[in-house]
Amino acid sequence: MVQHGGSGVLASVQDDFPRWYQDILEKAQLADNGPVRGTMVIRPYAYAMWERMQADVDARIKRTGAENVSLPLFIPESYLEREAEHVEGFSPELAVVTHAGGKELTEPVVVRPTSETLFGALMSKWVQSHRDLPMLLNQWANVVRWELRPRLFLRTTEFLWQEGHTAHATAEDAAAYARRIHLEVYRDFLQDTLAIPVLVGVKSPRERFAGAVNTMTCEAMMGDGKALQMATSHELGQKFARAFDIGYTDAAGAVQMCWTTSWGSSTRMMGGLIMSHGDQAGLRVPPRIAPIQAVVVAVKDDERTVAAASALADELTDAGVRVRLDARSTPGFGRRIVEWELKGVPLRIELGPRDLDAQQATVARRDAEGKTTLPLDRLRTVVPALLEEMQANLLTQARERLAGRTADVETVAEAIAAAATGFARIPYAALGETGEDELAAKAVTVRCLQTADGELPGDAAPERLVAIVGRSY
Repeated sequence: MVQHGGSGVLASVQDDFPRWYQDILEKAQLADNGPVRGTMVIRPYAYAMWERMQADVDARIKRTGAENVSLPLFIPESYLEREAEHVEGFSPELAVVTHAGGKELTEPVVVRPTSETLFGALMSKWVQSHRDLPMLLNQWANVVRWELRPRLFLRTTEFLWQEGHTAHATAEDAAAYARRIHLEVYRDFLQDTLAIPVLVGVKSPRERFAGAVNTMTCEAMMGDGKALQMATSHELGQKFARAFDIGYTDAAGAVQMCWTTSWGSSTRMMGGLIMSHGDQAGLRVPPRIAPIQAVVVAVKDDERTVAAASALADELTDAGVRVRLDARSTPGFGRRIVEWELKGVPLRIELGPRDLDAQQATVARRDAEGKTTLPLDRLRTVVPALLEEMQANLLTQARERLAGRTADVETVAEAIAAAATGFARIPYAALGETGEDELAAKAVTVRCLQTADGELPGDAAPERLVAIVGRSY
């Protein structure tokens, strides 16, 4: 990763990655702790990134035919109890309200940890005929899971996310739609917009979502070699349909049971963005998600320089670039540069009296070391091209790290050793349940199962799959 002048502000990214992460959150003004343990305040700069993530993912979801809804925050406790395996999976994380309005409630209500059960009850009401299918719904919401070991953006008691829920006439249609969401929405967004390469695969039976018959996952490697689960999609079979009586009348007049799916991504993607691309100087934000793609910095605060910097910022804005003008008189120039490096703004354009005399600007890319000079009259066309080049370069750098820190192994012992610094690929047949137990004893897990060529499995037999093994957040 690129080393810049702000290295003294943060803990060492190589020697103390957890402290480095906390420093980034504070120094780049991304997030803070809320007053209740485990809760999170997302600050404006990070929230602007989340808004761009949300808009991009939302557009992709809508292209698959899903529609947005808004469901209540509170769920009757009895709803969760109707799907025993599901509630068992969430029981330790539930926040339950027993009193309200000064009285004890007749039935406790749960603050939603996820909304499968509520969607199930509503789909039972809304789905009557085969003409109502498929029913494709999504909501953007906050959820609460009482986290014992909170870490901002990665695991918090309350977080923001989207959760999709669908009902289908056949198992094949449900599986195909969940797979489409996983590849066309999650994988493509993470790689094309966040510049984070992900491994797509299915979870092993012990790692599956509670109540699911199949869970697909996007796993990314962070800067320290650990895995982060970025998004998941679940085939729920007919378990929820039976529990909530989600049935329909088919074309022949017979009553059939639906097949359902659910899928979600959250503000955890912000943590992934930080840990995938950040370096010793701070954040490195991919241009497509950056709230500020270029900052024009006036080196001096004299009238001529500020006027020229302002005119350049306006010109780049007209060219479709998201620009911020920094014409502050304080703090000093060096301190301002450190601030913009910490925030990871992709492109920094410095303009001073001598630059104006030469009709040029000094340009620094956040994805590479050094600076260059470019003619002022070329910036309007050059900057958009540079941003796309940087977007591709960040993805390339992340892919190189993923490839360089993934080892092909044959034994559980070798997998555990490889997981100390990255991922291991091991034949699933060589692992089995006993092998997963051995991994768990060393805080290592099977992140996903893939085909031999790294694809999302279809109907491949488990013994033909490859397990991706690693430590995780």
